[in-house]
Amino acid sequence: MNTWNGISEFIAVAEHQSFTAAAKQLGISVAQVSRQVTALEEKLGTQLFYRTTRKVSVTEAGQIYYQHCRQLLDGLGEAERAIGNLSEVPRGKLKLTAPTTYGETVIAPLVNDFVARYPDLEVQCRFTNQKLDLVLEGYDMAIRLGRLEGTTGSLMTQQLSTRRLYACAARSYIAKRGEPYSLSELNHHNCLVGTLDYWRFEEDGRERTIRIHGSIHANSGQALLDAALKGIGIVQLPDYYVDPWIASGDLIPVLTKYQPSDEGIWAIYPTNRHLSPKIRMLVEHLGRYLS
Repeated sequence: MNTWNGISEFIAVAEHQSFTAAAKQLGISVAQVSRQVTALEEKLGTQLFYRTTRKVSVTEAGQIYYQHCRQLLDGLGEAERAIGNLSEVPRGKLKLTAPTTYGETVIAPLVNDFVARYPDLEVQCRFTNQKLDLVLEGYDMAIRLGRLEGTTGSLMTQQLSTRRLYACAARSYIAKRGEPYSLSELNHHNCLVGTLDYWRFEEDGRERTIRIHGSIHANSGQALLDAALKGIGIVQLPDYYVDPWIASGDLIPVLTKYQPSDEGIWAIYPTNRHLSPKIRMLVEHLGRYLS
């Protein structure tokens, strides 16, 4: 038996916990996946999966074998990418995730420019505010905003740019309610609440978090921006939401002396992909335009 026979099928079943899903991923029949895995178990002389009519789970031996096989398969992929690097032309598939609004308004146009330049590249974008597991879900790159939390040694990071948070309000709101000049005055204002019920500021070189309350709660920056433009309350949003409206005078920055420090905009990618031309050149492309 060929040493590699059944390895791809085994890994796919282990990762999906399903012979059907593994077959769909590999583009072969369920029967073929089952035959290959069974033959592999016979070769190894051990059971790799517990099988019932409703569930497939990995045995202890299967877990050990999976860890080693995953490393081998990743190494093979790295070797193939290293050969591909000789051409220095981005090609193949690239799976990318980014936060919803920033991804749609900023990242997507830049990625589209990149694909137009390199037509042999196929990009799959998923815009979501969920923090996805890049390694587990097979993503080549993620764009993350703000402070990085929970990154591990299996991921590499590169800062592309920065973003700035602004507290601001429409002229009509300030005319009715006045402008706050201290953080304590926010208690007396209608603050438009997003996913978090606090805002970040800096005072005397130290970070301050201020609990806020108001008449509108929304998990959408666009919804909060619209409410602010209509004079309903004060909002704190990143620059890519409010810059055009501040420039036009429709929104007025407030509490500017408590402006928090700029936060990073990051490209994150698994370490085993850092040599790929498509990753390296896309990161360079994004960094060049975002900076």
